[in-house]
Amino acid sequence: MQDKTEPFESMFIARQPVFRPDESVWGYELLFRAGRDNVAVISDESQATASVIADGLALATEGMDHAAKILINFPEKLLVDDAGFALPKERCVVEILENVRPSKETLAAARRLKDAGYTLAVDDFFGQDELRPFVELADIVKMDILALDADPKRIREGMAGLPGDVTLLAEKVEDNETFRTLRDMGFSLFQGFFFSRPEIIPGRKLTAAETTKLQVLGELARPDFEPARLAAILRSDPSLTYRLFRYINSVGIGLAHKITSAKRALDMMGTIQSKQWLRSAVIADLNPSPKAAELAYMAVHRAKFLESICSSSNRAVCEPDTLFMTGLFSLLDAMLGMNMHDIIKSLPLEESVVQALDGNGDLYDLLRLAASYERGQWGETAQRLRKLSLDSFQAELLYIQSRSWAQKMLGYSKAE
Repeated sequence: MQDKTEPFESMFIARQPVFRPDESVWGYELLFRAGRDNVAVISDESQATASVIADGLALATEGMDHAAKILINFPEKLLVDDAGFALPKERCVVEILENVRPSKETLAAARRLKDAGYTLAVDDFFGQDELRPFVELADIVKMDILALDADPKRIREGMAGLPGDVTLLAEKVEDNETFRTLRDMGFSLFQGFFFSRPEIIPGRKLTAAETTKLQVLGELARPDFEPARLAAILRSDPSLTYRLFRYINSVGIGLAHKITSAKRALDMMGTIQSKQWLRSAVIADLNPSPKAAELAYMAVHRAKFLESICSSSNRAVCEPDTLFMTGLFSLLDAMLGMNMHDIIKSLPLEESVVQALDGNGDLYDLLRLAASYERGQWGETAQRLRKLSLDSFQAELLYIQSRSWAQKMLGYSKAE
C-alpha cells in the first residue's frame, strides 16, 4: 500500500514511437501501467485510459514535438461513454482496442467521434472479420505483423478488402528487413523494436566528424577527466559551445555570473554535470537523422535512469558514472548502423560496461530494465525490479525525473 505521506500517487506512462517511411517520428502510442505492481495485464482498462486522459497525456507529452500525433487505447466502456471527446482531436488518435466488439453502441460511439473530426485507429488487426465494421470507419488500421509471422503472403491476405484510403500502420516490426519489406508493400507508419536494432551496412565507415566525436566520448570515459582538455575541444566546436551556454542559462546556473569561456562554463557546472552534458550532446550529434535523434533522447534518458537507480539497487558495488555510460552508449549500434563490438573497441571503457553492451554481465540486467520500461513490457519490468530488489514506485519516480532531465539536456524542454 502506498505511503499516505507521499504527495502523489503512483502513475506510469510509457510511450512508443511510431515512424514514417523515412524513419522520422510521426507520433507516439501511450501505454498505461496500472497499479504499483507493474502487472502486464490491466484489470480495469477503463480506469487505465481515463488516467491517461486525465494526467498521463500531460506527463508523456512534456518536451514532445507539438506536431507529433498521440495514439491512446480505448476500451469499450470509455468508447461508449464518449470519453474521447476530452482529447484534442487535432493531435490525438482514438485507438479502438482489438477486444472491443462492433455493436450498435460501440459503432454509434465511433461514428460520433468520426463525425466530430477525430482520427480513429483499429488495433491489432490481422484480418479478423469481426473487426471489419470498425475498419470501415477507421482512418488508421494497425496490423499485427507478428500475428502474421511477418509473412508477406499472409500480410497481403490481411490487407485484402481494406478501404483504399485507410492508412496502414505496421506494429511489432522486429527488424530492418521487415521494415523495408512492409514499406515496399504500402505501409505508411511503423511501430516496433526495429528502430533500436542496428542495420549493418557492408563497408560502413565512420565519417571524420563521427570519429572525432567518438574520441571525445573516449576522453570523457577516462578516470583522469580534465576540464581544461575538454574546454580546448569546445573551442574548436562553436555549435557545442553555443549549446553549452544555452543549457546553463536554461537551468539557471549562469544567471548570476557572466560566462566568458567554455572553461568557465564547465567550472560552473562542475565535473559530474559537465561530463554528463557533453556526453549527451555528443551522442545527440552523432547522426543527424530523425530516427537517430529519437535514439539519442532514449540513450540519454536511459543513462540518467540507470545512474539514478544505482543507489537504490541491491548491488554491493555501484558506480553511478559507470551506469550512466552504460545507458548512454547502449544505442550507438542502432544510431551508427554498426556492430556494437566494432564501436566499443575504439572506446576506453571499463570491462563491466563492455560486457553490458555485449549483452552480458551484471549491468545488463539494469539495461534491460530500462528497455522494458521504454517498451511498456510491464511483466518483464516487474520481474527485473524484483531481481534487483527495487521498489516499483521509487523506480517509476526516478524514470519520470530522468526523462525530464534528458529533455533539458537535449534542449527539448519548454524552458529556454
